[in-house]
Amino acid sequence: MEKIKGYVEHFIYRNNENGYSVMNIVCDGEDITCVGTFQNIDVGTTIEVEGEMIQHAMYGEQLKAQSYRITVPEDETSMERYLGSGAVKGVGEALAARIVRKFGADTFRIIEEEPERLSEIRGISEHKALDIAQQMNEKREMRDVMIFLQKYGISNAMSVRIFNEYGTEIYRILQENPYRLAEDIGGIGFRTADEIAGKIGIRVDSDYRIRSGLLYTLQQAAMEGNSYLPKKLLIQDTCSLLGVEPEMVENQISFLAMDSKLICKNGTDVYAASFYNEERACAAMLYDLNICDEETASAGAEENQKQRILDMEQKKNMVLDELQRRAVIESIRNGVVIITGGPGTGKTTTINTIIQYYADEGLDIMLAAPTGRAAKRMTEATGYEARTIHRMLEVNGQMEDKETAGSVRFNRNAENPLAADAIIIDEMSMVDMHLFYALLKAVVPGMHLILVGDASQLPSVGPGQVLHDLIDSGKFPTIVLQKIFRQAEESDIVMNAHRIHRGEMLPLDNRSKDFFFLERNDVNVIYKHMVQLIRDKLPRYVDAQPTDIQVLTPMRKGALGAETLNDILQEYLNPPQDGKKEYAYGDHILRAGDKVMQIRNNYQAEWEVTGKYNIPVDQGTGIFNGDMGIIQEINTYSQELTVEFDEHRKVRYPFAQLDEIELAYAITIHKSQGSEYPAVVMPILGGPRMLLNRNLLYTAVTRARNCVLILGSRETIQTMIDNEEQLKRYTGLSERIKEAFEVMEQKSAHE
Repeated sequence: MEKIKGYVEHFIYRNNENGYSVMNIVCDGEDITCVGTFQNIDVGTTIEVEGEMIQHAMYGEQLKAQSYRITVPEDETSMERYLGSGAVKGVGEALAARIVRKFGADTFRIIEEEPERLSEIRGISEHKALDIAQQMNEKREMRDVMIFLQKYGISNAMSVRIFNEYGTEIYRILQENPYRLAEDIGGIGFRTADEIAGKIGIRVDSDYRIRSGLLYTLQQAAMEGNSYLPKKLLIQDTCSLLGVEPEMVENQISFLAMDSKLICKNGTDVYAASFYNEERACAAMLYDLNICDEETASAGAEENQKQRILDMEQKKNMVLDELQRRAVIESIRNGVVIITGGPGTGKTTTINTIIQYYADEGLDIMLAAPTGRAAKRMTEATGYEARTIHRMLEVNGQMEDKETAGSVRFNRNAENPLAADAIIIDEMSMVDMHLFYALLKAVVPGMHLILVGDASQLPSVGPGQVLHDLIDSGKFPTIVLQKIFRQAEESDIVMNAHRIHRGEMLPLDNRSKDFFFLERNDVNVIYKHMVQLIRDKLPRYVDAQPTDIQVLTPMRKGALGAETLNDILQEYLNPPQDGKKEYAYGDHILRAGDKVMQIRNNYQAEWEVTGKYNIPVDQGTGIFNGDMGIIQEINTYSQELTVEFDEHRKVRYPFAQLDEIELAYAITIHKSQGSEYPAVVMPILGGPRMLLNRNLLYTAVTRARNCVLILGSRETIQTMIDNEEQLKRYTGLSERIKEAFEVMEQKSAHE
């Protein structure tokens, strides 16, 4: 590691949003190019940088910064340089020279302690003197906080956010309750706050620590899909995290409940207040939307509706079954309708009929799905534009108040609702509580909300199991499509998906045209055949590119986990070659041409679509968990990587933000929700029982459009089919809906 100390002479490149910079530092008269992420740095700032000297292929020797700290200019030349750099507004080089010539090495002390003396210099009024002092004081306070927080391992970028939140109050807050940082500032979790608390000397059994640990435990539970935890499990997990006695934790649950930060329901279910309030709000809004139009629900109206549907069938040369017709009629007369069914049961045909019925009435209808890929499929299947739910709600990239669980702001909401007569949401099994809450806020009573999905799919990645809970509540018309249509019967993908759902063994005899099984019990052999299939055989068979073929695996870790498979597949499908740029990040290499996936929602990420001559023709914000794309460019000078996602949306990632994407030649089955691929390859040889279940196998098989190919053992496939266990999710939306309906029905009865 190298360490240098000098002043910033000029910036070669600077990203004002994330602080990534390429700058020239003068150290002992020598110019050194330094690259890294720097916050609150100006030209003229004296800085000490520690890092590694690297040899850039194009730009020569550079210091790649690992850490830095801002230091106070120690000599008159440095003081003059800093004041004249533009860091202090209103002070140029000439004025800086006069100030330092007047006060010498005492300049900074005079500015901080006797600022009125600056007015002794020609060109500085008393008002300007105070303004200079104020600017210097603000920068000194920021600098002091950054230096103070460095000893607790807090990055400079995070230090700036902490200072902006608390100012100089941070010293008192850290001494009294450092766990406030975890509650107030996004990006600082419990573990960071706990580490700081330990260094400061906060007791292990501190009330603040236990309360923060409880909230953190619920936060972690939400990341596993839960809206709440049973009290006993919450106490157990919190004790395990903190190493304290159960009685201490139980006492703090009561205090947090009195502070309205926790909600204890039925004495056994413990919610973070924001999650409970979301469930209640959703239930209330659903009640308001659940309007049955008496005019369209009359016997005479229904006969007319049935006849119109039959006329549409004849015109379109199609035949609906009775459940499909019932779904169309319920969608016309009810405010909230659920349509569910497995593959090949006619969900798309039903959606198309509903759309046509509304169009014939001259009514406006909106289509949406949780992901870009699902929205694209919906557009192709219906001929009508479908958008992601985020785009339909007009995500604007700004964050909500920190108390709001959803955390992201949409332009479409209760004050600015969507303008449509009906909204159809597809792939509802993927929609989590936060997104559903945002959607309901933008839908007004009188609109029709039609929710379509396969209830047997895996639940959402985010908290909740919305589709399951809506059906379980029993309060909304729910049509379960069951008939497998003739065209679907010709697909062994569809038929085998239904066999899996029923718990039946699959006919793994390779007599199929679209469902294949290769018995392979050696991991290295599986690697070999997987590469051959994806690179050489399947592209021709399904008329697709190798990057369109998706490897799905039950797990992230292990010999057949997504992480290992990605390294192997990258080596053979996108090997290094002269002229192809790459960048080492963590334990992996990202290379131009690699297939990657966004692994967390980024509402601020800017994307653009370019046309001829690279001129932007569309732009917006928001890239979401599960979006897949190809690395188009790696710019080592600007330290950016460009990924092109679906719909030709290009996003630039600073190297400092590459933790948001990962290789996606292989992904977990959970991450594949809502997507469809020309061909799916599944290595299934063994793994943890909780990951080898029927639900997971069913979801994987239904992701394939033209071909499924399984490499592995028959025994493991049978194990998955036999295993109906699913990781239990603790959600309460169904109960909140029942409560809301009961209260409102009692109220109506008394009126």
